[in-house]
Amino acid sequence: MLDASITLRQAFPYLRLYKGKIFVIKVGGNVLSRRDWSDNLAEDISLLQQLGIRLVLVHGGGKQATELSGRLGLKTNIVAGRRVTDEATLEVAKMVYAGSLNIDLLARLRAHHTPAVGLSGVDAGLVTVRRRPVSLIAPAPGEPPVSVDFGFVGDVVSVDASVLKVLLDGGFLPVIASLASDEAGVIYNVNADSIAEAMARALGAEKFIVLTDADGLLADVKNPASLIPYTDAEEIERLKKSGGLSGGMLPKVEACLRAVRDGVRRTHIINGTKPNALLREVFTNAGCGTMIVERCEREAYQNSELPAPAAGA
Repeated sequence: MLDASITLRQAFPYLRLYKGKIFVIKVGGNVLSRRDWSDNLAEDISLLQQLGIRLVLVHGGGKQATELSGRLGLKTNIVAGRRVTDEATLEVAKMVYAGSLNIDLLARLRAHHTPAVGLSGVDAGLVTVRRRPVSLIAPAPGEPPVSVDFGFVGDVVSVDASVLKVLLDGGFLPVIASLASDEAGVIYNVNADSIAEAMARALGAEKFIVLTDADGLLADVKNPASLIPYTDAEEIERLKKSGGLSGGMLPKVEACLRAVRDGVRRTHIINGTKPNALLREVFTNAGCGTMIVERCEREAYQNSELPAPAAGA
């Protein structure tokens, strides 16, 4: 059922607007690290599907991969929010992403009678990648760049969404682990934000939603109350230049920017650890996280039948 704070009268305009549309939702490993959080998420996702919204779910699993690596005595190396992946770490990623984490998430959805199908980017040539080249990367804003070999980390070249369209047309919910291969069949660890964003573009999604354990973007990273509820690409660029974005939030914001610049109307970063956060973001004017759009889309949204999000909400 809908969150008690969301009335059917409030939700109805959004239900009419989004019925039959595609949402691509990316969920991070932190959100899946607790049973109550993943159960709440599965319930929200199941409700959205039952209301006629066509969903594709992409998940990471960095927290779980780091924990398993530690138990196996393997060192985790992360630069500017991106994981370096050697052969041993790749084996861990395969065990966690396409194994235990994917299966557990499917089981949560089954408990809510949602017909979900587990995949990775390798299945049916869904995602083709190439090995990321050695790159000069600044570990943090203001720090000098260093040369980084990311190992078995792939950058998305293309998405063949044929299998997703078949599943969606059949009423299934694809649940995709963030692994993919190149044309030669070499498997790579791929940033889940990048895979989800590429799928949103390939499917012409109405929304691309990133679920993390942060409330969204902050005007002041030291002030949790400075949430930015609604912004556009130009303002994001200014925030990046000022040093207000760093670490794991960078790839999420960059994925949102690529999506909106290539036709995805609205992108969102919300806290998936909070109960019914997904429903509040989709079905209420105030929302609960940060929505990122192009400036022209902001103007169109403000002139539409739905009111724009309230300032400071």
